[in-house]
Amino acid sequence: MLLLGRLLFRSKGSEVLDFLISFFTDYGYMAVFGILILCGFGLPVPEDITLVSGGVIAGLDLANPHTMVIVGLAGVLIGDSTMFIAGRVFGYRIQRIRTFRKILSPRRFSHIQRKFKQYGLSLLFIARFLPGLRSPIFLVAGMSRRIPYLTFVLIDGFAAIISVPVWVYLGYFFADNLDLLMQYVKDVQTMIYAALFLVFAVVLIIYLKKRFHSKMSKFSDDSNCNCEPTTPITREQAAKIVKGESLCECTGQEAAKQETATSTKSADKGAAAENELEHKDADKVEKNFASIGTPKPVSVNKKPN
Repeated sequence: MLLLGRLLFRSKGSEVLDFLISFFTDYGYMAVFGILILCGFGLPVPEDITLVSGGVIAGLDLANPHTMVIVGLAGVLIGDSTMFIAGRVFGYRIQRIRTFRKILSPRRFSHIQRKFKQYGLSLLFIARFLPGLRSPIFLVAGMSRRIPYLTFVLIDGFAAIISVPVWVYLGYFFADNLDLLMQYVKDVQTMIYAALFLVFAVVLIIYLKKRFHSKMSKFSDDSNCNCEPTTPITREQAAKIVKGESLCECTGQEAAKQETATSTKSADKGAAAENELEHKDADKVEKNFASIGTPKPVSVNKKPN
């Protein structure tokens, strides 16, 4: 299997397509399913070419295209889930395994961690369309242990529902002209990369816009501040300026005053409630004594000495 991966990795796209078509023609659905799972483990075989090859054999009446889509979805999700679960179970120890260490180097691990902090769960969706980065991203997602497995399956499954049918039906409809098919495959790949670039650009613009507005609001708060700035500026204030934080201390003072006033009001309410409770208890005691009545004098007969 390792020899197969090296052979396919060194081959061109059309050669890989020809090999996979002949391989899938002999072994059918199970071959497609197995190759897709191995792609999840980092086998250097393009997943899109694998799905297109499955669509081609369906276009040659050697398989059902709808069944091929289901097989493709199952192979993709199981392969991705295997990487996620491996990261969840083994954690950072997985880097001791030679195979996974090649997939996830320490430099790539730190890079993906920064991207997760920046983009969050959207990185999982985008990873489905990024060959070569898909497996390490899913590994890091499992190693973080912050993403539930159900959330991972839903995000990855939603992305797979978009990508898998496109590749399978593309191979199905153009199975009779492989040269034209490979041209369409390149065009679709270019469209996907352009769409991803557009999404990244929009997200980046929104992020920078929000950050700019937050800094401007903080600077406007400083301009309306009545407190006197310290001269010279301290290290803490310089660090706040670099981070874009406010130097105004009025907000903290007002918050402290409000907290003090709130605690005073709560203390007064507590004292008033205790006094009211004492008065009620006193009234109850007086009523109880009134119901008993005044005791009658007891006559004592003294015996004569």
